[in-house]
Amino acid sequence: MDAMQRIAQLRAEIERHNHAYYVLDAPGIPDAEYDKLFRELQALETQHPGLLTPDSPTQRVGGKVLDGFAPVRHAVPMLSIRTETDTEASGAFNFDTRVRNALGGGDEVEYACELKFDGLAINLRYERGVLVQAATRGDGETGEDVTQNIRTIHCIPLHLKGCDAEVLEVRGEVYMSRKDFNRYNDRQRALGLPTLVNPRNGAAGSIRQLDPALAARRPLSFFAYGLGEVRGWALPATHGGILDALQQFGLPVCAERAVVQGTAALADFHRRVAAKRDALPFDIDGVVYKVNSLALQRELSFVSREPRWAVAHKYPAEEQLTVLRDIEIQVGRTGKLTPVAKLEPVFVGGTTVSNATLHNEDEIRRKDVHIGDTVIVRRAGDVIPEVVGVIRERRPANARAFAMPANCPVCGSHVVREEGEADARCTGGLFCAAQRKQAILHFAGRRAMDVEGLGDKLVEQLVDERIIHSLPDLYRLDVATLAALERMAEKSAQNIVDALEKSKRTTLNRFLFALGIRHVGETTAKDLARHFGKLDVIMQADNERLLAVSDVGPVVAQSIVDFFSEAHNREVVQQLCELGVHWEEHDGVSTEPLPLSGKTFVLTGTLPSLSRDEAKSRLEALGAKVAGSVSKKTDYVVAGAEAGSKLDKAHELNVPVWDETALLDLLHGNEKHN
Repeated sequence: MDAMQRIAQLRAEIERHNHAYYVLDAPGIPDAEYDKLFRELQALETQHPGLLTPDSPTQRVGGKVLDGFAPVRHAVPMLSIRTETDTEASGAFNFDTRVRNALGGGDEVEYACELKFDGLAINLRYERGVLVQAATRGDGETGEDVTQNIRTIHCIPLHLKGCDAEVLEVRGEVYMSRKDFNRYNDRQRALGLPTLVNPRNGAAGSIRQLDPALAARRPLSFFAYGLGEVRGWALPATHGGILDALQQFGLPVCAERAVVQGTAALADFHRRVAAKRDALPFDIDGVVYKVNSLALQRELSFVSREPRWAVAHKYPAEEQLTVLRDIEIQVGRTGKLTPVAKLEPVFVGGTTVSNATLHNEDEIRRKDVHIGDTVIVRRAGDVIPEVVGVIRERRPANARAFAMPANCPVCGSHVVREEGEADARCTGGLFCAAQRKQAILHFAGRRAMDVEGLGDKLVEQLVDERIIHSLPDLYRLDVATLAALERMAEKSAQNIVDALEKSKRTTLNRFLFALGIRHVGETTAKDLARHFGKLDVIMQADNERLLAVSDVGPVVAQSIVDFFSEAHNREVVQQLCELGVHWEEHDGVSTEPLPLSGKTFVLTGTLPSLSRDEAKSRLEALGAKVAGSVSKKTDYVVAGAEAGSKLDKAHELNVPVWDETALLDLLHGNEKHN
């Protein structure tokens, strides 16, 4: 037998044992025998490096330490699903009623029921059956490339069995079992090393380790529950059929699932899982119902970027009692002062909680919270823990009432509370260090100036070490200054400087959004940029002129006027422009309706020359609405290569379908006259 044949034989045998051990929990050979096979494979691959392939079992552990995670644009967005928190009967009834009404009534609907895992959502991309990429969910549109770390999870096959689809994206959850979590923490404590807070954070933190070797030391598992992009594979007729197929391909699929019909069966599944929730080997925070028929899923489509055909039915929030030791003030990006309860640590909702939000001064008064009280703390899923009540009969004699400070605890500036507002705010603006950090992070964010690599820890260093005092200081950074920082190599420093230089070329709406003007979000920033065309005009506009902008009301207008009336804000803008931040400007728009006002477009597939964002931006600039799903209200669908269900829906509803040429003709014709 030659080396190639023996390597192939060893790989197949090792992966078979991996599947038996990590997926089936039924090891077939002793560890020593497994190690012998593994070492033989390593030796052969070392002797014949040309035969080493990415899907070899030896490639699961190790790899170089990463500088950061590369962004991955999801071919099919990883959308969130609606949540029901009512009791098992009413939550199931609400979902079933919505589905049946949308389908026009009739017979009971068949549903696939699954568990809602408490881990980290991951997209696995297989090409011709080989794992080529793994990405986090991110914001749903763009995630992070975590392929090296995902390879360290032994239950995830590097090569699918019996699947040669051109592309098969598998979606699922990376999690840490309770047994592995406890075992890992016991080992860490024995070594005097830090422990993990809870299984969910353990899973998420492991996948986002920049060193794959460190990630490999964390015991992680995976369950598949759906699909992303698919090419070259005939889909089964049902969601349950998809899960069965994925299991046949060698992917782990949770056995706690069922196909049922009607409201009563949904509620019964919810109750049965709740009864054994604590006995499950992993954490969950609810169950998921999905319409089983893929044809009905396509018919139901989406609403507000959520599928109509699926819902997460969560369990009631978990609550615990603990003592409130103190109330501290947290200052946010906009200067908002938020009182935070400092608690005697308590395990609630699957994690140890020592801080909880108190929202604002009015809430503290309404709940009659005193420092020293025994309080009820609630944590539901990923929601920030909050103090929901007080056990007044346990109030000690030395309990103290809370009063909002008159001065900012960070910068000492005066604190104000506007009429009709629940929140108190620091007036320090960009001079307040707390606001400065958040203002810089917001300014550098992906949807603002998009400065790649400028994250929380780096901004904290730059502000704490007094290297940056205001936004313009970002563009004064050089490689030497950055490279001198702790944990910052020269290459990373150069990447930051390059990213800052690249960000100087932007758009007016991104720049406006980046400034962090209160009440001015992305949509308002686009409306202002489209209406006025030039920054100077916006800065000089009074309330009356601002109110002429679509969707700008009195509160937003006053906020814009207040922002640009501050001398230090105008100075920041001037310095940023002097340092090279620039964009294209125009003369603004007339009061006449835009050419495409009232028209709704849907974009699907890949266009030959226009990116999805560029096409959307140009359509919106002409007044059109760009929706995420096709409905009877859709005027046009623009379809590119590999258009999917949206194109099918357009044909079904007789919505006109255009290609990129027709879209460009429309854009060019209207942009000339607008």
